[in-house]
Formats: sequence, structure tokens, C-alpha cells
Amino acid sequence: MTGRTDTTDVLVLGGAGVDTIIPVPELPLPYADSYMIDSGIRTRAGQTGDFVALGLARLGLRTHHLDLLGDDPEGDLVRALHREHGIALTALPQPAGTKRAVNLVGPDGRRLSLYDTSRAHPDDRFPEGRLRALAAASRHVHVTITQPCAHALPVLRETGRPFSTDLHDWDGENPYHEPFAFAADVVFLSAANLTDPERTMRRIAERGRAGTVVATAGAEGALLLADGELTRIPAVTPPAPVVDSNGAGDAFAAAFLYGRLSGEPPRRCARYGAVAGAYACTVPATRADAIGRDELLREASEPSR
Repeated sequence: MTGRTDTTDVLVLGGAGVDTIIPVPELPLPYADSYMIDSGIRTRAGQTGDFVALGLARLGLRTHHLDLLGDDPEGDLVRALHREHGIALTALPQPAGTKRAVNLVGPDGRRLSLYDTSRAHPDDRFPEGRLRALAAASRHVHVTITQPCAHALPVLRETGRPFSTDLHDWDGENPYHEPFAFAADVVFLSAANLTDPERTMRRIAERGRAGTVVATAGAEGALLLADGELTRIPAVTPPAPVVDSNGAGDAFAAAFLYGRLSGEPPRRCARYGAVAGAYACTVPATRADAIGRDELLREASEPSR
């Protein structure tokens, strides 16, 4: 747009909250009256929107996060995380409180997440004027699938800003995810619950706007559908032992968007995502961290391992 001045590289919508991390001896966890958690139970800020915003900021992108937060200790943790990492945050009042979840984390890094859905309401909305202004000042918008982001999609379309979304472990059928899948220009999702990932990816591209669809598959790498061509992206060997897979998909999305906004071709963007996702698996669940730009570029330049 002629004459426009962007003040933000990426606006992240939604997905702010806190997780309580409980290390468990195995998953699924057998029934017992009680378990002794010797390594401790900890609560830290960081859900999907927070992790994407953190990943973008660590890669040097000007990042702004918009969401609803409660006036509660959990909201204070989220605000502190953003202050610590220099991430601009617009926190709108949420009377129901800040979103929370409990993550059971096994010794192999797998997790089971329990989400408190009482901290949101179907009628939650971002003020349209605020949303338009922040989107108009951004090069790109990343939309989480948490409330109230579904209501923001028509407004984003009207602003003309390109945007991405992450469908996480969508099964390809749940109708809640479809407005996100068919509205975004870039779609990320996990292949975990897909019986035919390629078919789902092509359906997203054919029915929606997405020119790029990425399905991540953990240690099996990822599938990239760009301009109708399907490519398998190899996984990257993590630089340290895997301790927690939480946040790996968010890290992948952040690094992919970094590449996209830097003008890199889709395959290079996906390589960045694979490197960042592997790094995220080495970060303990009790800590919020992401790969830095120098390390990302260095690791991405190495041959696939």
C-alpha cells in the first residue's frame, strides 16, 4: 500500500495464558490414588500465542500480541513474560480470568494438555477499531484458534493484511477449525490426527485462500504444500536431549514466518521451521525460550541431519 508505514512485523492474535507443568513417570498415566512429583510442579506463562510471539521476537521481528487477560496472578505472569522479552502486548480485560492449562509431561517429552475452557466466552470480541488499527500497522497477522479470534477473521479479511493460522491437532473434520483453515493465507497444522495429511492439505488449499499449507509430523519431519507442489521436509536432529515437545509447532510457525517475511522461498522457510521446532523440544517445559536468529541461520545452513 503506497505511503503506509508498518510499525510491526507480526501481530499475534490470541493464545495468551499460563500452563501448570506436572512431570509424570509415564503417559498414559495409570490410575493411582496419588503420585509423588519429586521434580516439582511449576506454573509459567506461555501458551500458543505467547510462544509464537516469543519465537518471532527472538528472531528479531517487531512483534505485537493482542489478547484478553484477567486481572489475576496468571495475567501478571503473562505480562511479565512480554516485558522480559520486549514484546509489545495489548491486554484487554477478561472478567473470566486468564486462560490456564495443565500439562502432564512424560520422560520422553510427550505431553497431555488439559485446558480450562471456563476462561473464555463465545461472545468475547476484540474491539473492531483496535483490531483494525493494529492489523493495518502490521506486515503480517498470525491468528491462533482460541477465543475470540474466530470473530476477528472477517475484519482481517477487510484490512487486506496477509495472515496465518495454526490448526494444531485438527482431525480434518471438526467444523470449528474450518473458518480459520479456509480464510488464512498460510496454514499450519499437525499431522497427528490426520489419516491422509495430503488430502486434508489439498482440501484446505482448494476450498480456501492458502497458497501454503504445512503439516508437521514430529520426528518424521513435515509436509509442505506450496503453489500446488507437495514436498517432504526432513526432520532436524535436536541439538540436545528431547525433554518436552510442547511449543515445537509454535516455534516452527514463528521461524517459517521469519523466513517468509525475509523473502525466502517456502522450502527454506520450512527448513527454518524444522530447525526451530527441534530446538524447542530441548527446552524444559518449565521454561519459555526460543531459538535466536544467529543460531537459526547457522543450523539451517548445515546439511540435514
